[in-house]
Amino acid sequence: MLAVEEGSTVELERVLLVGEGDKILVGSPTIDGAKVFAKVNNHGRGKKILVYRYKSKARYSNKLGHRQHFTNITIERIDVPELKSKTTRKNSDTNTEENQDGA
Repeated sequence: MLAVEEGSTVELERVLLVGEGDKILVGSPTIDGAKVFAKVNNHGRGKKILVYRYKSKARYSNKLGHRQHFTNITIERIDVPELKSKTTRKNSDTNTEENQDGA
């Protein structure tokens, strides 16, 4: 569970893997400079899980319950400097080719 209020924006800096189309970047262990911006929707607790321990012939039994806390988020955008620089180069190259053809 993240310690932020509902409706606020969170910046996550530990990005392990990013993919766009056929391009996939894998960090070792994380991707340098990559950031994920997410909006916090709500906080809650998951479904109850029952844990039952039993030992035969020892008259031992123990029943426990557990509910995991969670934060529901929505990803707004992902910033990766390595992917941005490559896409901007391709866009500038196509623009120069179009200008040469039209002249």
